[in-house]
This record gives sequence, C-alpha cells and structure tokens, in this order.
Amino acid sequence: MNLAILSDTHVPSRAETIPSWVESRVARADLVIHAGDFDSPETLEHLRDLATRFVGVRGNIDPPSVNLPYVDIIEVGGLTFVVTHGAGTRTGYASRVAQTVRDAAGRDAIGIAGHIHEVVDEVVDGVRVLNPGTATAANPSDEATMMVGTVEGGDLSVDVVRGD
Repeated sequence: MNLAILSDTHVPSRAETIPSWVESRVARADLVIHAGDFDSPETLEHLRDLATRFVGVRGNIDPPSVNLPYVDIIEVGGLTFVVTHGAGTRTGYASRVAQTVRDAAGRDAIGIAGHIHEVVDEVVDGVRVLNPGTATAANPSDEATMMVGTVEGGDLSVDVVRGD
C-alpha cells in the first residue's frame, strides 16, 4: 500500500494553494494521511476529493468547521498508526508525540504528527515518530515537504519528497 503523508498545508492563511506536485502524489496514493492545520474546511474537502482513502486530524489552527478528531488510529497492512497534530516547541516534541502514541495505542504503533513544520523520522522510547514537515512551505519553514511511504509485509519504508 502506498501512502502520502502530509501536514500543515495552511491554505489560505499562509499559502495560496497546495502545490501541484503534492496534489499529484495525493491523487496517486492508496491512503492519504494528513496531520492537521488544513486552515479551512475547503482545503480539507479538496484533499479528500483528490484522495482514494483519507485520514486526517484537526490541528491547533483549524476552525471548528474542520470537523475531525484531534487523534485518530488507523490499521494499515498489519501496522498501527496514531495520527495527531502535535503541540509545543521543537524541544521535547518527539517525546510528546511518542507519549500520545503510547497513550492511544501502545508502544508498537507509529506516530504521525505535524505542527513544527520540520521533517522528523526518529525513534523515541521505542515509538517511531514521523513528521512530514509542511506541504506548502508555510511559515516558519521555507521548504515544502511531504513523505511518501510503502507498507509491505508489515514494514513501513518512508521517503521525504521536497518541492519541485
């Protein structure tokens, strides 16, 4: 199964549109996972329309009309993913996400989060934490990034894709 993992699109407050290269990868994925800060219900609906299958969570700047949970759990190919937006500063960020993952699903789950607009792929206390960065180069980042992944045989491989 092919995944498109993105976060922090911030359309329209910090970016005008989602880059076409991101839209293309979203449309080709079997599953799209978005870790919040869509910025508007229109951005959420646009991504849902592009996706074959979509999972998303609400971020800290999303209005109530982005009617999504703050944490969601999904099973894919024998793996458990806990999707959350994340919170706070970069200091201690991965530990906070790992704690959310453990609280929601235990140590065997993989955490996907956003919020800090930085790419993260690290293991904290046995929990793999992924952050795809910001798909639109939204401030404070100056680079658009997302992750693409493949789940096969109970394993996850992930690559970072940077703006064209």
